[in-house]
This record gives sequence, structure tokens and C-alpha cells, in this order.
Amino acid sequence: MRSTALALAIALACTPLTALAQGAKVTSPVELAQRASELKPGEWVWAPEISPEGPVVVYVDLTRQVADIYRNGIRIGVSTVSTGKPGHETPTGVFKILQKDRNHHSSTYNNAPMPFQQRLTWDGVALHAGGLPGYPESHGCVHLPYNFAHELFGTTSMGGTVIVQGRAGAPVKIPAAGVLSPATVEGLPQGYQPLQSTYRWEEEEGAEGPLAVVISTSDQEMVVLRNGVEVGRSRVELPGPPSATMVATLTVDAQGAAHWSLVPLPGHHKDDTHAADATALSRLRMPHGMLTRLKREMAPGTHVLITHARVSAETTAVPITVLAANE
Repeated sequence: MRSTALALAIALACTPLTALAQGAKVTSPVELAQRASELKPGEWVWAPEISPEGPVVVYVDLTRQVADIYRNGIRIGVSTVSTGKPGHETPTGVFKILQKDRNHHSSTYNNAPMPFQQRLTWDGVALHAGGLPGYPESHGCVHLPYNFAHELFGTTSMGGTVIVQGRAGAPVKIPAAGVLSPATVEGLPQGYQPLQSTYRWEEEEGAEGPLAVVISTSDQEMVVLRNGVEVGRSRVELPGPPSATMVATLTVDAQGAAHWSLVPLPGHHKDDTHAADATALSRLRMPHGMLTRLKREMAPGTHVLITHARVSAETTAVPITVLAANE
């Protein structure tokens, strides 16, 4: 009996604490919501069958220390996390998954294991399995429960979108009405009068990879990036009052209808006084050639960032981070 107890103690000592975190798999949105509201540090809930296909977006809420996982605009998982401690804060913004490594080891912190790593920046910020004390204690990465990190690793894809924000909100779903074409309140296409100006798109036909669009309401300019590299730029007009910064992800439902899944990013660029405007994309005007090209190139998973921050040639020189903010 003593030898058995000793063997068990040794096994537990050699097992990462993250592997002992509690998780639950459920099958309905109601049960998912109920379990998600009761999570304690190290716990998670997972229901991928609620939305089996479509683009995956990860929302990391630094305030709540929780990550919400959405597929095709529908929440399929929730997990507690631990993010950067004071002095090593996790950067906020909209990121693309740059690298996936199931058995990654840190080149900075004494070869420390970082299972199921999903890199967000080349300077060391990533999602991976790690300690979960119930408060921010990492050196900038987003720590996840071990088994949840394993599930998420098998669900996301290279180039997938990860949003890190102080207080992430649940997405609002609106009809896409032909992707970027104007729409009526009912979601039906309406008359469109394109801008009479030039645009630029420099990319070879057949290029592949995730597409991201950044629209600056301050500059009235749009920048299109693929795999973090600028491929297009155009003048745009977005009449009406400024909108709070928000991210719109293109999704397609089971009937094949396109929708925008919108989530506001409060606190960015001091725009707390502005409300998130769900009609912004339907009021957007651009040259006809740019609109035609975007409609042809956009696919489920493409995201559009609308911000009042300025854009310039320099802002697209840094790969990956589509939006970064320290506020």
C-alpha cells in the first residue's frame, strides 16, 4: 500500500498541473452557457458540435481572464486563462495565428515546455497550455488548460483570427448583403454608387492565404492585407457618426447565406464615447474595381477591422498584428 501511494505521489508530481484542470464537453448552447457562467480557474467547457464548420475566432478577455471560442459566429467553447502579469502584459489587438507547434519549447525561458503553442507574434506572444492560478501570471502569453489547449489546437487553422481585448463582447450577427454591398434594414441589397477614384491592388492571381481589411474612418482609407502583407489600398467613404472600433468576421450559415459577426473593441484609440455601429459596413463606399476584387477574394474567416486610428505605409510593415493597443 505504501509503495502504491508513493508511486501515485510521484506520478502526480510529474504531471503538469495544467493537465489536472477540469473540463466538460456538452452538446447544447444552453448547457454551454450554464457551464461557462460557473467556471473556476483551470476549468473549461467545449461543445464543437453546436457549430461543426466555419471560421474560428478566439476572443481573449483580459478583464475576465476568459477565452471565448466562436465558429461561424456561434460560441462553441469557453475556457479560463491566465495572461501577462504586471510588467509583462499581454498585448491587446487583432492577431493572426502565425505558427502552430504541438510540442514547442521556449527559446527564452530555459527551454520550458509550451504544449499546443499557437504563435501570435514573432516576439514571443502565443496561446499555449500553462499555469492557471486564477489571475494574470504569465510573461505575456495566454495560458490555457492543457486539455482545452489540445482541443483548440485541433480546431484552429493557420491564419486564424485571435482578438485580445480588455473586455471582449459577444458578437452581433447581421446579414452581409453581398459581402460589402450596401443593405437595407432587412438585409437586402440596395442601390450602390461607387466612388469615382482610383485604387491599388498589387497581387498575383491565385494568391492564397487569410485576408484582412483595415478601414480607418480618420483617414477614410482602406488597407487590404494577405498573410500580413499589404496587397491593396483604396480611398473609402463612411458617412455618418464615427463608430467605436470593431471587428467583423465573415461567416456563412447552413443555408449558404453570408453574415457579418461583429464584436466591439472598447477602449481603443480613445473612442469610448462612440457606440459600435452595426450598419457601418452597409454604408461603406469605395471604387467599383476595389469592391469587385474584394467580393471575389473574401472568404469565410476574412475579418474587417474598422478603427478611427490612422493608417499609413508604416503600419503595414509589421507582420501579424493587424491592430495593437496598450489602452
